[in-house]
Amino acid sequence: MTAFCRPAPWLALAVMLAATPALAASGPPPDYILTDNADLAFTSPDGATRIEQYMKDSKDFDVKWQAWARNGERMTELKPEQGYGAGFRFTSDSQWLVRMQKTGSGEQDLFLYHVENGAFVSATKKSLSDLAWAYFHSRPDTKNMKLDYHISANLMKGTEDAYRWLGVDWPNNRYLLISLSGEMDKHPKNVAVKGLADWKCRYDHKTGKFDVPAMFAKGNAEALNWEIKR
Repeated sequence: MTAFCRPAPWLALAVMLAATPALAASGPPPDYILTDNADLAFTSPDGATRIEQYMKDSKDFDVKWQAWARNGERMTELKPEQGYGAGFRFTSDSQWLVRMQKTGSGEQDLFLYHVENGAFVSATKKSLSDLAWAYFHSRPDTKNMKLDYHISANLMKGTEDAYRWLGVDWPNNRYLLISLSGEMDKHPKNVAVKGLADWKCRYDHKTGKFDVPAMFAKGNAEALNWEIKR
């Protein structure tokens, strides 16, 4: 005679959970509110991804912003959380995304994301702006330049069409042009503002390296000597 054994409660629960698809929490916390500012919403060229930005106001001037990439019902946070809303720009193939993140008055960082397994993730361990500044300070002609405020890394226009407006014929979706600026505390008495203005470099997605195309050499030399006299 075959004995009938009732399964233990924990075993029945384990079987049920194994048969049920795991549902991961997706989306911002409930105290983060979706902004209704249309200028802070962005859609990829292929229409598949929409960038949504959510704000949390704790009423003590500690405002926090989160940016999320929505693809259908799937949402992925674009870290890190910041104190301001941001601008975003896609490459034309919708595979790369740059975040232009205000960090203070006249200051900005850049973050780079790339599609992996259908979702945008950070493409570099450090921010793209930190990498650009590290490259700037690694060069013999710029390594000793110290900037004190209004330090800003900016993404130049033309990401979507490989900067054709500059008259170049670079491969689509490969390069990003970055402009660096900042100001100094110390300068001559007859100078109102002195610093760095619009120093340009190029980032290569394929190699992960920076360079300065020859077309920017003259302008970069002038950028190193920028000043406004009283």
